[in-house]
Amino acid sequence: MSNKTVNQQHFLSVTISPNDVFTTEDFTEEQLMISDMTSKFVLNEVLPRLGKIENKEFSHTVDLIKQAGELGLISADIPESDGGLELGKVAATIITEKMALGRSFSITFGGQTGIGALPIAYFGTEQQKQKYLLDILTGEKIAAYALTEPSAGTDALSGKTTAVLSECGSYYVISGEKQWISNAGFADLFIVYAKVNGTQFTAFIVEKDYEGVTTSPEEKKMGLEGSSTCSVILDNVKVPVENVIGEIGKGHVIAFNVLNIGRHKISAASLGTAKRAIELSVKYANERKQFGQSLSNFNLIKNKIADMVIKTYVNESAVYRTAGAMQDAFAEMKRNGDDIGKTIARYAVECSINKVMSTEILDFVVDEGVQIHGGYGYMSEYEIETLYRDARISRIFEGTNEINRIIIASSLLKKDLQPIENENVEGCILQHEKQILLLLKNLFHSLILTIKKQGLDYLDEEQETAAFIADIAINIYAIESAILRTKKAIQANGEEKSQQKIYCTKIYVHESSQQLGLRALNLLNHFIEDEGFSQISKRLIMSSPEDIVKLKRRIALETINAGKYIN
Repeated sequence: MSNKTVNQQHFLSVTISPNDVFTTEDFTEEQLMISDMTSKFVLNEVLPRLGKIENKEFSHTVDLIKQAGELGLISADIPESDGGLELGKVAATIITEKMALGRSFSITFGGQTGIGALPIAYFGTEQQKQKYLLDILTGEKIAAYALTEPSAGTDALSGKTTAVLSECGSYYVISGEKQWISNAGFADLFIVYAKVNGTQFTAFIVEKDYEGVTTSPEEKKMGLEGSSTCSVILDNVKVPVENVIGEIGKGHVIAFNVLNIGRHKISAASLGTAKRAIELSVKYANERKQFGQSLSNFNLIKNKIADMVIKTYVNESAVYRTAGAMQDAFAEMKRNGDDIGKTIARYAVECSINKVMSTEILDFVVDEGVQIHGGYGYMSEYEIETLYRDARISRIFEGTNEINRIIIASSLLKKDLQPIENENVEGCILQHEKQILLLLKNLFHSLILTIKKQGLDYLDEEQETAAFIADIAINIYAIESAILRTKKAIQANGEEKSQQKIYCTKIYVHESSQQLGLRALNLLNHFIEDEGFSQISKRLIMSSPEDIVKLKRRIALETINAGKYIN
């Protein structure tokens, strides 16, 4: 990992060096082997059955989950003491990214490894781990996460499912309905959230064979045809008291922390899908002839490919930076015996940042992929059409991007974040980009001071302000991740071998900071004129010292020649 552990929660207030972050260039031999094994599993086992899976022949899904369990893919980041392989968050991120090629199957797999297994792995009793977790990790039992209700989606704590303790004190009677539950059609057990006595939000393990548990027919969805999505109806279900996960009334601690990890897994899956969309688009552009030449020879197509690659490079930099930071934190937790909930919560902001950024970049990439395919991109026999439909749910999964933006802003407002000290960047690698990063950090702190001074920090009401705070933080994290990764690559391999990374970083910093500067200027009247805020905003929208058109053509050409995303 990094040479020293850096509290990434303060990325807005501290100077971070390239050696403080993890990048994909730091993959160990073991991690590369895991990547290769996962890719082969998807190519050789999942893809040949994908047609049947997307025809809802779920016996194939169940069989593949068992195969994944036998390979250790489900238990990668579970502690050895709980039956896992304890390979770390980086390995788990790699597996999730590579599994994305399996489209709908990756949803089942993600539900199993993340929100299905982790409540028991992180918060369950030893008895629960022995009875349930080991079978989840081997794939013998499939888990589902039952949180959402017809009247409680984003506002999960407003759920109406109830749990009443029996007079004998040996079981709870649970009643309610859970909606849109992934894996529900073939799950063996459910992680169910219910309110004890109608008020105390609590997590339970509910087996599908308990009397009173039923599931609805499969939902008809826009995409992800090969994932199971059903309602789960709980009609006076008797659940043993030993199936309570954690403490009565503390279910929100489990739900929110598991969702944090789930958001990071969605980021990794979105990254993997974006890379696949780039590969499909480049392949099509190279093969398709129009006006006597390949589509990939046309500069507007090159521009699209370059934009897809640039955003994906930055996304990849942020996702693996976060994976490395969380891996360090989990290792520190193990050494010090720290609380797991607090350890995960340290990275709640980063997980939300990655979730928002990755899913929105994915939507951009698959949309451009369809456009490059032209009319063929609209035809269902082309994979890009499936990716386009499948991708849309990602901005809704694990909390909508709107609620995640409010989470980011609210969390950051509560922190005592101090402005970063003036840093001399003269003569450093990527000097201009580093200066822009410092400007953005100053803009963030200026904005926080302005909204507090003017009483605009009630973010449930000031949601436009919250979204802007979040977007500044997202872009700072993204830009800084790209700069640090690129600088690290230059230090290791020199500038000549790092040209693609340098170009991607320069363009992303320029274009994203310009967009933020314009948004800031458009919000000035709402904030009441603030001279410092205004001056920073105007500096951000200055023209780039680079020939952006030429750099994008170079990025595209490298990708076209490689036939896929390269970094």
